[in-house]
Amino acid sequence: MDNNNSKYFLIFIAFVGMVYLLSPILMPFLSAALLAYLGDPLADWLEGKKWQRSWAVSLVFAVIFMGITAILVILVPLIEQQFSSLIEKVPAIIGWVKETVLPWLQVRLNSYGSLDVDKLQQTLQENIGGAGSIIASVLGSISSSGMAFLSGLANVVLIPVVTFYFLRDWDVMLAHIHNSFPRGIEARLTAIMREVDTVLAAFFKGQILVMISLSIIYYVGLSLVGLEFALLISLLIGLVSFVPYLGLIVGVFLACGASAFQLHDASGILPILIVFAIAQTLESVVLTPILVGDRIGLHPVAVIFAVMAGGQLFGFTGVLLGLPVAAVLLVLLRHVNDQYKNSELYKQT
Repeated sequence: MDNNNSKYFLIFIAFVGMVYLLSPILMPFLSAALLAYLGDPLADWLEGKKWQRSWAVSLVFAVIFMGITAILVILVPLIEQQFSSLIEKVPAIIGWVKETVLPWLQVRLNSYGSLDVDKLQQTLQENIGGAGSIIASVLGSISSSGMAFLSGLANVVLIPVVTFYFLRDWDVMLAHIHNSFPRGIEARLTAIMREVDTVLAAFFKGQILVMISLSIIYYVGLSLVGLEFALLISLLIGLVSFVPYLGLIVGVFLACGASAFQLHDASGILPILIVFAIAQTLESVVLTPILVGDRIGLHPVAVIFAVMAGGQLFGFTGVLLGLPVAAVLLVLLRHVNDQYKNSELYKQT
């Protein structure tokens, strides 16, 4: 490895180490960068219409945060209402599991061996009790810690401030990055950056629209079949749908369980499965091809690994970074593969 490569490798290692050390405070900056990245094309379009950059950024900034505020004003009361209803029903759900689900499992699993229902009930109660203790402990520590409250408040205030400055200086920052490219490989690095931008745009803009669309589709469908907690389940499906099949698996499990508890039988499961079949068909045939396309090119296993690896290494910050970093690495690997295919090493016989 020559000196230049060694230097670049050390810079890369230092960058990864810095991200790891700073990961607890990176979330508001990453969120602001994402909002600025999504809003920059509109600001550029307004600039093309002879708007000054500051006025264009101010309008885009206002549109973004007015939209977020409107969504929160509409959704938060509805979510709070469903959460309150869910908490009230927790004792009834536990009783239903003990009196209905566990005996049903005992009857179905008798042919595979004995099932100790009493022990299973005791384990369930202990786990639920332990979870309740953990939740109470966490809530107690949060409520007793002024620093946690101040940290959350600082993030809420910081995201809009940083978003505004990112939006205002986005093109300037990109120009500085472009001007730092070595002149000899400027054209090649520019082409790579454009491809990276295409992949990231396809992921962020397309996938966010897919997640929102899926939440709406599932909410309408599950509401039509009369599911009580349709909003909570639909939002959860949309939130986790960026991981392939996770939204489907989690959604089917929760929706069928909620329906069985609500109706005390399996009569509502078939309509729910029809809703999921229609939604998945729309996602695979309409939403993903139109909104995302095949520009990302990440295999579902690679997506799952990227999210899990990012979360393991950097926590929630890593979850936010996992897929974008994987998409960028995919672009770089394509170029490395093209260079290898054109090399004498590959062509020699």
